[in-house]
Amino acid sequence: MGEAPAFFVDDLQQVFSNGFDPKPKVSESKTTVGDKIYAIGEAHEGLALSTRIFDKSTGEWVIPAVLGTKPEAGKGHSAVLVNEDRILIIKRGSTPDDCIWFLEVDTEFVREQKKTLGTEVVAWSRGVIGDANKPIVISGPSGVGKGTLISKLMKEFPSMFGFSVSHTTRAPRDKEINGVHYHFTERSVMEKEINDGKFLEFAKVHGNLYGTSIEAVEVVADAGKKCILDIDVQGARSVRASSLEAIFIFICPPSFEELEKRLRARGTETEEQIQKRLRNAKAELEQGQSSGLFDHILVNDDLDKCYENLKKLLDLDGNVADTFSKPSSKPVELPIGHSVLKINEKVVISCRTQELEKASKNLIVLDVSSLKGGAPGRTRGLKMRAMDSFSDAVNGINHLS
Repeated sequence: MGEAPAFFVDDLQQVFSNGFDPKPKVSESKTTVGDKIYAIGEAHEGLALSTRIFDKSTGEWVIPAVLGTKPEAGKGHSAVLVNEDRILIIKRGSTPDDCIWFLEVDTEFVREQKKTLGTEVVAWSRGVIGDANKPIVISGPSGVGKGTLISKLMKEFPSMFGFSVSHTTRAPRDKEINGVHYHFTERSVMEKEINDGKFLEFAKVHGNLYGTSIEAVEVVADAGKKCILDIDVQGARSVRASSLEAIFIFICPPSFEELEKRLRARGTETEEQIQKRLRNAKAELEQGQSSGLFDHILVNDDLDKCYENLKKLLDLDGNVADTFSKPSSKPVELPIGHSVLKINEKVVISCRTQELEKASKNLIVLDVSSLKGGAPGRTRGLKMRAMDSFSDAVNGINHLS
């Protein structure tokens, strides 16, 4: 992949100068990607990092649409181009879970958003050490028993699964609790958050908006659990098209007549509402059973039997401990003073500062060769290891692969 550069990224940024910047920031890094220069600025600690683009072909600055959650400014940062489609940002003096971020500039997600919005787009994604367990998408028509199956799973394995709480614009039903059963949201608020790229999937169902926020899924994964997504077929299709790797399960009734019987037995809806649900259920059953969208199809003709089959699909009938990813190693806290050197798909962070003179580990190697996910969610798959010296870091790079 070529020889390692003989300079640190920080040094390169310090000597970068230009005469076309009319409003220089207080602190700003600049990274060249093709014919564009991405300037990431920090005006004041606590405020969000700013982004602007200089197009060398036109000689003009552009303020892009910024998607995702913007990281807050800290005590400075380093910027390193990764895979020609995203910029690795390493924040100085930040907590371990907030020091690594990615600014996506030419990923598939960014390119799609550019087409949709008709303007320059960048997207932020938090970097996470290690991998996450695959979420589980469970879909099926209303009245099929999805909620009951999920409740049984959560009750038997409370420490292994996390339930993703969806957002909806419909009114809460009797005994439904906001933040537990759903996040009940005003339509205008939810529409704005959808436009801001904060939702993994959303759909209009029975006249109301339903959706799964990215944060709801990522928080569960951050805790080392498998996130359960109880969503309809439209939502499952959106998740399948996203960067999220998941297990897709469709629950269907033994017959359409049995489904109608269950819907009427609930006694919570008018005849008009029941007929609407039945029409939607018929379409969902056709799509769910014939589109190849789902990895597994379960028939809920007997609740206990269906639940046992669900556990077998998730490998929960044997050694459960082996079916879940072990928690990732704790990220190393980076000091305010550090320099960054990129060697192929590894980033060497030099932490030789006064506060670390007596520390045994002065270098950190960050492996970015196996990145997964990305905007609009987290970027996972990072590997990190502390080293004693630069020679140890170079020799240890292969052990991270």
